[in-house]
Amino acid sequence: MSSPLKLEDQLCFALYSTMLGMNKVYRKVLRRLNLTYPQYLVMMVLWQQDSQTVSSIGERLFLESPTLTPLLKRLETRGLITRQRSIHDERQVIVTVTEEGKALHEQALQIPELVLAATNCSVDKLVQLKNDLVDLRKELFASSAE
Repeated sequence: MSSPLKLEDQLCFALYSTMLGMNKVYRKVLRRLNLTYPQYLVMMVLWQQDSQTVSSIGERLFLESPTLTPLLKRLETRGLITRQRSIHDERQVIVTVTEEGKALHEQALQIPELVLAATNCSVDKLVQLKNDLVDLRKELFASSAE
């Protein structure tokens, strides 16, 4: 008799274990940039649009300020970003990429290709998978809203 709690049949476990594999790949390819995966995500947000508030970065990454602040402090210590209070609103902190952080962007351009190779999938398959996951994420967040 099949159980509804069979581990191999659970979507959540498939997502979780896939993320573990993805983390291993990113850990390997990000080693050369001396970045962790969460730090890489922050840098990608800032490379896409520089000079953002901590809260806007957190919104993009689905991270709360207490989780994001230590990441930002480490990136600032490395000289990749600066954090300054907004002159318009002292409660907001503006995060800006430094010249060193901009130089790191050039080195990071190879990362997506390395990850693509590790998946052994076509670009089309990965784009469809990403789109499906984004749709799933939207539904999950909508159904869990209070």
